[in-house]
Amino acid sequence: MAKWTPKHEAPEPLEGPVVATITGGTILWFVLFVVQLPFYGWFSDRGMLWWVWTCAAGGFLGLIGVWYVRGRDAALKRHAAAAAAAPPAPAGPGAPDRQPGPA
Repeated sequence: MAKWTPKHEAPEPLEGPVVATITGGTILWFVLFVVQLPFYGWFSDRGMLWWVWTCAAGGFLGLIGVWYVRGRDAALKRHAAAAAAAPPAPAGPGAPDRQPGPA
């Protein structure tokens, strides 16, 4: 069987409002947890308490996710600012100090 190789380069990953997305999902998990609390006995009687605790776990894991993506976003912004402020590096160990002109 022949190995599959791509015929074109993969596209760049899409960047969107990651912090807002994770924050919204975390809020949704906590809202679902709070909405289910009045029905705790109903869930318990039917052996479905895992629904309540899944929402709680989703909310707390979402808090970790918010912390992570905020740090990632800040690091990306720091890297972009440092790259914009730094002069371009030479191409290699024996590269000339200036770009060659037209021949």
